[in-house]
Amino acid sequence: MRFKYTVKLIPVFLFFSFISISFASIASPWSHALSMYGDFKYPKDFSHFEYANPNAPKAGTFKQASIGNFDSLNPFIVKGRAAVGAGMIYDSLLKFSQDEPFTGYGLIASSIKVADDFSSVSFKINSNARFHDGVSIKASDVKFSFELLIEKGSPLYRSYYAGVKEVVIDNPLQVTFYFSEKNNRELPLIIGQVPIFPKHFWQDKDFSKTDLTIPLGSGAYKIKSFKAGKRITYQRVSDYWAKDLPVNKGFYNFDYMIFDYYRDDSVAFEAFKSGAFDYRYETSSKLWATSYQTAQVKSGKILTETINDKSPQGMQGFWFNLRKDKFKNRNVREAIGLLFDFEWVNKNLFYGAYRRSDSFFSGSELATHRDISDAEIALLSPYKSELPEGVFKPTYLSVTNADGNVREQMRKAVKLFEKAGYRLKDSKMQDKNGKQFEFEFLVYSKSFERVIHPFRQNLQRIGIKTSIRLVDVSQFVNRMNNFDFDIVTRPKGQSISPGNEQLSYWGCDSAMHVGTSNWSGICSPVIDELAKKLIVSSSREELVNTTRALDRVLLNEFIVIPQWYLPEHRIAIWDKFSKPEVSPIYELGLSTWWLTEAEVAL
Repeated sequence: MRFKYTVKLIPVFLFFSFISISFASIASPWSHALSMYGDFKYPKDFSHFEYANPNAPKAGTFKQASIGNFDSLNPFIVKGRAAVGAGMIYDSLLKFSQDEPFTGYGLIASSIKVADDFSSVSFKINSNARFHDGVSIKASDVKFSFELLIEKGSPLYRSYYAGVKEVVIDNPLQVTFYFSEKNNRELPLIIGQVPIFPKHFWQDKDFSKTDLTIPLGSGAYKIKSFKAGKRITYQRVSDYWAKDLPVNKGFYNFDYMIFDYYRDDSVAFEAFKSGAFDYRYETSSKLWATSYQTAQVKSGKILTETINDKSPQGMQGFWFNLRKDKFKNRNVREAIGLLFDFEWVNKNLFYGAYRRSDSFFSGSELATHRDISDAEIALLSPYKSELPEGVFKPTYLSVTNADGNVREQMRKAVKLFEKAGYRLKDSKMQDKNGKQFEFEFLVYSKSFERVIHPFRQNLQRIGIKTSIRLVDVSQFVNRMNNFDFDIVTRPKGQSISPGNEQLSYWGCDSAMHVGTSNWSGICSPVIDELAKKLIVSSSREELVNTTRALDRVLLNEFIVIPQWYLPEHRIAIWDKFSKPEVSPIYELGLSTWWLTEAEVAL
């Protein structure tokens, strides 16, 4: 039995064929929507997004699980561990559609105007916009929110918003952001994502402090109650100011959203099967293959489904910390990566479920191909003397027979270490001073040790000593923020329209700033230049080609050992919910689901 569909919506056409370009609206000073290149699917008078059911009933509770704990209700700072869902109490200037590449429609902003040279963006504030206490949202709140994130928020915001020169309040309901450079098509959209905080609430409080003070928002939900580290409950705001806007029709259909915390995922899984919560996003291929043959599944009480995921899968892998001297040499990083036997791991541990990550934009049109294209050559040729030869050669990852035999990879790895000044002596990979090469894997999940152990065995065979450091989630986050690790496993997601965030991922300015997203600490003038070119791309084609060129350079820096990705969502849910027949392209769409009539009647 599959999910029940109770409404038939307009069918989705092929991606580029359905985009409605309103030349009149593009030419107009003010627009209801904003996109990278002036095209958007939904016209000014649209009634709702196609993947939402405007007639969905609003009732009931949706319960989910989270692993670990929380000690903060502020997801915008480095300190502490914020409660899951805390960001959804806030509205932003724009709401972004889930079936277009990076396109925003008016939410707090009723209309948007971008300068012809993209040197500024202005927003008119919806006169009906209110915080939960009834106070109107003004331009002063927008300016305050931006400056608060820059001054007190996570360091990533300073990098992300670095292109903003000045914020000017034009009048009580209009604000303009002026940029330090022109032709950055993404920056106006990025500003549209800024969560809007109430100035009157925060101006006498410490935003950077880790505590459990319930914040004031303006979104569809507010925090009703919580038990520190164990549970948090969000209540739908019945008089939510934006509930009838087209961007929100059919969204936020549950009266309550509850997140229960579990220390261990295995305990959470058993709790799900017993009905303690409603929905599980399955990340374990082993559990998916072996543990869903239960009576509840066979009877149809629990439904399982795989849903295609068309968004970029990014890069999950073992990330090197290039701030450590031992990893500064590319040959060393390449050599270590050769000894991760993905094929064996996928076959023996993951039931063959995964694909090898072969790009920082895996599974999308943004990923570079094995052979370099003419467009990439044109972009990279000016930097040829600064790039490794491999950038201009076919790019591919080592492949094994999944039988545990990695002798060929071992021979190549030893030669690469020798090029880096090491030698294999007395069964130890030694530097010129006779010190053995060694490093530590930092993990927060004990289950991941089974992936690392065969990797460690291969490394030991060429004289590399390794260890595993298992810490709890809060320690892991703290050590990541302070770059206190050798090698760590993390997934780095990507947007279908990459832009300014690339500088925070790979830029020299972010390499040494605590709490930034440049986990590896890579610093390359060429990468900086490519990221900047990507940001000012004047067309989708140029964006794609520049992203592929950046991808190729990053792959040849060997800053990460690619692991795997799954081009689909694996979900299990108790048979109490319905969803629209049309699904969003780039998201799972949980915010458009609703409780069935039978459940509402109980």
